[in-house]
Amino acid sequence: MNRYPWWKYAMLAVAFVIGLLYTLPNFFGEAPAVQVSSGKVTLKVDSSLVPRVEKALADAQLKPDFVQFDGNSVRARFGDTDTQIRAKDVLSRALNPDASDPAYIVALNLVSRSPTWLTSMRALPMYLGLDLRGGVYFLMQVDMKAALTKRAEALTGDIRSLLREKNIRHTGIARDGNLVRVTFREDATLQAAQAALTAALPDLQWDAGTSGSGERQLTGTLKPQAAIAVQQAALKQNITTLHNRVNELGVAEPVIQQQGADRVVVQLPGVQDTAKAKDIIGRTATLEVRMVDDSTEAAAAAIGSAPVPFGTERYVERGGAPLIVKRQVILTGENLTDAQAGFDGQNHEPAVHLTLDAKGARVFRDITRENIGKRMAILLFEKGKGEVVTAPVIRSEIGGGRVQISGRMTTQEANDTALLLRAGSLAAPMEIVEERTIGPSLGAENITKGFDSVMYGFAAIAVFMCCYYLLFGVFSTLALAFNLLLLVAILSMLQATLTLPGMAAIALTLGMAIDANVLINERVREELRNGSSAQTAIQAGYERAWGTILDSNVTTLIAGVALLAFGSGPVRGFAVVHCLGILTSMFSAVVFSRGLVNLWYGRKKKLKSVSIGQVWRPGAEAGKSAQA
Repeated sequence: MNRYPWWKYAMLAVAFVIGLLYTLPNFFGEAPAVQVSSGKVTLKVDSSLVPRVEKALADAQLKPDFVQFDGNSVRARFGDTDTQIRAKDVLSRALNPDASDPAYIVALNLVSRSPTWLTSMRALPMYLGLDLRGGVYFLMQVDMKAALTKRAEALTGDIRSLLREKNIRHTGIARDGNLVRVTFREDATLQAAQAALTAALPDLQWDAGTSGSGERQLTGTLKPQAAIAVQQAALKQNITTLHNRVNELGVAEPVIQQQGADRVVVQLPGVQDTAKAKDIIGRTATLEVRMVDDSTEAAAAAIGSAPVPFGTERYVERGGAPLIVKRQVILTGENLTDAQAGFDGQNHEPAVHLTLDAKGARVFRDITRENIGKRMAILLFEKGKGEVVTAPVIRSEIGGGRVQISGRMTTQEANDTALLLRAGSLAAPMEIVEERTIGPSLGAENITKGFDSVMYGFAAIAVFMCCYYLLFGVFSTLALAFNLLLLVAILSMLQATLTLPGMAAIALTLGMAIDANVLINERVREELRNGSSAQTAIQAGYERAWGTILDSNVTTLIAGVALLAFGSGPVRGFAVVHCLGILTSMFSAVVFSRGLVNLWYGRKKKLKSVSIGQVWRPGAEAGKSAQA
């Protein structure tokens, strides 16, 4: 009656082993490490950097615990902080011979002390949030007026090009703040322009009127929906750009999210150097398009046998080859509206598709028509240093504002090039309105307090359950421990970020999880009180309590999902742990505790009583117990 088939015990055993393996890394703590990441957006870090780091450390007689590539950086772990600091100096000198233009960012960091065999199984500890690990907090204000002004400036160029194409004469186009004013001499011309502009630019609302000088005038304003869309797009692009920049700091789990309509919160756990963080976040990158000098003098200058010709500059391509580029700037990043990786329509080769604004399209069409067969270089400038992203050959005149770059390019290179072209300056200026630095000692104190609260809460529940329900209380306590094990393991597997609200959710989960066991135990007592046999009472207790447990947990889960869907920041972190804790508690309270009860009592055919505390019976039976 109360026996599990072997596969259920196997399932519980596998769950226990997996839970134990993925929970263990959280108990090893962190060790000092040195992280090497790219210092330039055009330089990509890969596994080939690992041997260079190992050689530099070996030459300096420094022995790391390991050196590994983790996706976008190389990390070397050490046994103590003195060796860590020496290693940072050694790697800075070895990897950055030119200190004025560092190619790599060499930073101090912390990594888990987990054994290699655990790490090889992807058993990694949870990330710790800003309140537990310490770090830097920024609240940044986005200048939405500047975003709208930038959009109005771009629309002014589009209007000028459109009227030229439609052969509609005007006496002037001017931008007044976020308004665009177009003046005409005749009403018929104004009406024709209004019809053409309304059809081509649906984001603008056009109103006819008279200017101060008495001329007929069209005034264009962004529609409210379009203005909101421009502001939201600027905010999203700023957040994306900040993500790209923060990755250079080597922060494990940065938090960059929108707060309100025009603010962005940036949390960098583990970063203590506020000045360095400000430098990275406030970094500006600009794009320039120039022509390549293919003269004989330029070719000689590229190999170093002659001076650089007048009016040109020497740059380096991504592959390391030198390139002589003319100083004259044809286009800038302000003329580029989008860059996406794709495929060539003719040869089906990887390509990068660019979209230019009206001014950029007109200039690009003229330049490509006059320079067929020549190379055009796209340069990215950062910190005053420029590098060539790509230098394709112009095959034909390119008009319409859509440009395709292809040839000798892999799919990954196309994606990287598109990312570099999209990255750059922020869509709208931002300023830091609030900043805070949380020291590591305060984070450690928060961890200790949070851990103590969970452990004391668990101990109090365990003592009460064991005293009140005896052996069934022990089973309930073991199920609660199994629930905690599974919850921490799942959070570690998901590489979730644990914060103080998350620890509060764990403590709350313990209190809520034991409710299911209380319902089961009381239901078993009720069956015993009604005269059922011990085995029948166990079976009926679990089966009849299941409906109540499911209903109560589902309603609580709905509230947790609502917090997850509509909350942000600490509320969202609390909701994640809360929802996962509900799911693990249902499994541990019903399946795992039933397995323990079946294992202990299921093999006894003539079971007369169970150890579940005092069972009060009415009438003459009062006072008797069902204690084993």
